[in-house]
Amino acid sequence: MPGRQGAAPDRSAVVGAADVPGRKRLGLIERRDLVAALEHAADKRVTLISAPAGSGKTSLLRAWAERPVAHRRIAFLSVRPGQRDPQLFWLALLAAVRAAAGAGDAVEPPAAMPGFNAGAMMEKILSEITGSDGGFFLVIDDLHELGSAEAVEQLAALLAGLPPDVHVLLATRQDPPLRLHKLRLAGELAEVRAAQLRFTEAETRELLATSGVALPDRVAGMLHRRTEGWAAGLRLAVLSLTGHPDPEQFVAEFSGSHRTVAEYLIAEMLERQPPHVQRLLLLTSLLDRVNGELADLLTGAAGSERILLDLEDANAFVVSLDPGRSWFRYHHMFADLLRLELRRTCPQAVPELHRLAARWFAEHAQAVDAVRHLQAAGDWTEAARLLADHTVSLTLDGHAATVVALLRSFPDHVGEDSPDLALVHANAALHQYRLDEALAHLGIARSYAATAPADRRARLRMAIAALDLLLARLRGHFDAVSEQADALPSQATGRSTTEVALAGDLRALVLLNLGVSESWSLRLADSERHLSEGAALARGIGRPYLEVACLAHLGFASATHSLARARHQCEKALALAARYGWDTEAVIAPAQAAFAGTLVCTGEFGHAEQWLERARLVTRSEGEPGVRILVRLVSAMLAAARGRHREALAELAAAEEVQARMVGRHGLPARVSTWTAATQARLGMADLAWSTLAGLDGQDTALGEIRTAAAVIRLAERDPAGARRELRPVLDGDAPAHSLLTPVEARLLDALACRALGDDRAAGEAVEHALHLAEPDRLILPFAVTGAWALLESLPQTTSHAALVADILDAVHGNAPAPAGRPAAGPAEELSPSELRVLRYLPTNLTRPEIAAELSVSPNTVNTHIRRIYAKLGAGDRSSAVQRGRELRLLANGRT
Repeated sequence: MPGRQGAAPDRSAVVGAADVPGRKRLGLIERRDLVAALEHAADKRVTLISAPAGSGKTSLLRAWAERPVAHRRIAFLSVRPGQRDPQLFWLALLAAVRAAAGAGDAVEPPAAMPGFNAGAMMEKILSEITGSDGGFFLVIDDLHELGSAEAVEQLAALLAGLPPDVHVLLATRQDPPLRLHKLRLAGELAEVRAAQLRFTEAETRELLATSGVALPDRVAGMLHRRTEGWAAGLRLAVLSLTGHPDPEQFVAEFSGSHRTVAEYLIAEMLERQPPHVQRLLLLTSLLDRVNGELADLLTGAAGSERILLDLEDANAFVVSLDPGRSWFRYHHMFADLLRLELRRTCPQAVPELHRLAARWFAEHAQAVDAVRHLQAAGDWTEAARLLADHTVSLTLDGHAATVVALLRSFPDHVGEDSPDLALVHANAALHQYRLDEALAHLGIARSYAATAPADRRARLRMAIAALDLLLARLRGHFDAVSEQADALPSQATGRSTTEVALAGDLRALVLLNLGVSESWSLRLADSERHLSEGAALARGIGRPYLEVACLAHLGFASATHSLARARHQCEKALALAARYGWDTEAVIAPAQAAFAGTLVCTGEFGHAEQWLERARLVTRSEGEPGVRILVRLVSAMLAAARGRHREALAELAAAEEVQARMVGRHGLPARVSTWTAATQARLGMADLAWSTLAGLDGQDTALGEIRTAAAVIRLAERDPAGARRELRPVLDGDAPAHSLLTPVEARLLDALACRALGDDRAAGEAVEHALHLAEPDRLILPFAVTGAWALLESLPQTTSHAALVADILDAVHGNAPAPAGRPAAGPAEELSPSELRVLRYLPTNLTRPEIAAELSVSPNTVNTHIRRIYAKLGAGDRSSAVQRGRELRLLANGRT
C-alpha cells in the first residue's frame, strides 16, 4: 500500500465540494409532499417509515424535524449499529427525551449500571415527556439496529402506554415486531413505505438543479427511470455527474437493480475522487465510526479530519455524529459497498487494518470496538485476552448483553481452549444468576491465573477475587471471605491510564464484595472499613454505581455503633442513588431496608412502611439473599411493633426459607431465630419457641439476643424469676449483643419481670435505665414490641426523659413521633447533651437545687446550663424555654 502522504488537500480536491460560501449542501431538497405527510400523520399515535437502505428515511426525518414549528419538542435518537444492550438503548432515549424537554442540564446525566429495571426506566421517560409543555415527538431512527428482543418488547410496552398527545416516528429497514397491527386496526398508525419515498421526476429535476447539474429534460427523465426514483441512487448519480465531461453518456451507461446502480455509481464516484480521498474511504470503510486521528492511523496520512469534513459538506454519504463534528460514519449502504471494494482490491490489507483499529480503540478505552476488530482480524487469542481484562468494567458500564454477544462470536474451539474466556463466562453467568456455572468457570480461571505471565497475574487474581466474592454474596457462602483480602493491592497500579482504570474498577469491586460479605458475616468493623474505602475509591475513579453500592450497605454495617450514624449513611446512599435515577434499582435496596429499620426502631412506623415497600419492589426473588433476609426481618420488626405477631411470624418464616437455600451461614438468621422464638412465645407457642432457640448453633447461645428471647419465653410461661436469671448476663454486660436494641429490651423485660414479682420500685428503676439507654438514639421499638410502654404511665413526673416517653406513647397509640435527630428549624446553636438533660427537667416542679441533686451535679452547674439554654433557645424565663423546647420537639407536648 502507498506510504504516508503529505499535508491535507484543499477543499476543492474533494469532488462535490462547492467553492462558494453559503451554498446548499449537495443533494438536499425540500420534499414538501412527504414532509407535509409527516405533519398530517401527527394526528396518529405512531408513524412508521419502513424502507430499504438508501431510501431517504433519515434525510426525510431531519427535513421534517428542522421545520420551525412553535411549541413542538422533538427527541431524536439514532440507534447505534449492533445495539444489543437494552439498558444502553433506554439510557440514550432518556437522554434524548430530557434534552428535548429542556431538563438535560438540570439533572445528572443518566448512567449505566449492572442490572436494569426496564419498568422504572419507562416510568422516568413517561414522566419527562408528560412534564413538558407543548406537543412532544419521539423519533427513533435506524430501529433495525436494535438487536435486543427484550428492548424491542419493552419499546412496544412504552408505545402502548404513551399519552395521547405524544407522537412517535420510527424509521427502519424492516417492520419491527412491535404489535403495530393493533394501532393499524385502531386507525392510530400512519405508514410511509418505499414507494412513497421514491423521488418523483419533478423532484429529480429539482435535485439536479439544486446541485448545479444541468441535464436536458429527456436525460433527466432517463436518470429518474434508471434509478426508479431511488434516493441513494440519485444522490450518487448527482455526485458523479458534478463536473462530469459527458453527463448524457454517463446516464445512458448504467441500468439494472438498486445494487447494480449503486455499485456502478460508487465506482464512478470513487474513480473521480483524488487518490488520497479514495484511499481514505476504502481503508476506513471497515469502521462503524471514524474520526480524524483514527483515519490518519489507518491511511498513514495526515489531514483526514479535513477530508471527512469536506465530504460531509459535499453530502457525499458522510454524516457527522456529534455537534463538534469530530466523529463520522458512512451511509450504511455506502459503507457496505466500500468494504466489498476494499476486499476486492486489497484483501491482504484487511486483517492489519482491523488490528490497527483494535489497537487504537483499546488505547482509547473503547474495549467493545477493540474486541470486535480483533475478532474480525482473526486474532482470537488477543481478543479473548482483551475481553477478559475488560469484562468487569464492561459489565459495570451496562454492556452485559454485548459481552455475551462477543462471547458467542468466538469459534467453538477457541471458547473451549481459552482460559481467558473462562473469566468472561464466569462474569456473564454471575449476572444471569447461573451460580453453579459461574463456580465451574471460576475454577478454570483460577487454575490459569496461577501460571499466567507475571504482568497479568495480579490483575487476573483481583478479577477472580472480585467474582469469587460476588459469588459468595449470591450463594450466601462467607466462610472463606477473609482469604480474599490477600488479593487487594495497596493501590490501583498499571503501566497505562487504561490499566490503572481497570485496576481501580477491580479493586473497588473487591472492596465492595468483601465489605458486603463481611457485613453479612457480622464482621461489621471490617465491613465498615472496606465499604468506606470502596466508596471513596469509587468516587475518585468516577464509578457512581460502585459508590452507591458501598454506601447502600454501610447503613447496616454501622448500625451497631449508632442509629443516627446508620441513618446518615442510608440517607447519603439514597440521595446519591436518586441523583442518578437509581432509586428504583436493586443496588439501593440494602439502604432502603436499613433505613426502614432505623425508622422502625425510632417508632416512625408509617414512614418505615413506605421505605420497606420500595425495598420489596426492587428485591428480586433471585437476588442477593442477604438483602432479601434483611427486608423480611425489618418487615417482621415493623409488624411486631404494631402488635401483628402472626404477620411478623410469616415474614420471619420467609426469611428462614431464604437462609435454607444458602450454602453457608449468614449472620442475620440468628437474629431471625431470636425474633421468631420471641414472637412464638407472645403467640402462646412456648414449646415451639424453645425448640426454635434449641436449633441455633452453639456459638450463638451466649449472645444477648438469645438471652432476651429466652426471657420472653419465661415471661410467657409466667416464670418472672426465670426471666430475670436469663437476663442477668445481659444486664451485667457479660453477654455480647449485636444490636443496639438488646440492652434496652433486656432492661424492659427485667422491668416486666420485677413488676410480676411485685417489686414496683425495681421495675421503675429498670424502665428509667432503659429510657436512659434509649435516649441517645430515641429507640422506641423495644418499648412497643415488649409491651413495656404500659409501665411508662406510672413513671414519676421527675423523669428526665419526658419527650421520649411522649414519643413512645404516641407511637404505640398510632401517632407518629417526631423524626429522630435535630429538627429542621432548630435553635441557632445546638444544645449540648448536658444542657438537654437539664432542659428535660424544666417542665417539672423541681427547683434548681433539686434538679442538681437528681443529676448529681452542683447547683452552680445547673445555673450555668440554664443560662446557656435560655440564650440558645432565645428564651427569657423557664416557661418560655419550655415552650420553645416543645416547639422544637426537644420536649414532649403537654407532659409536665
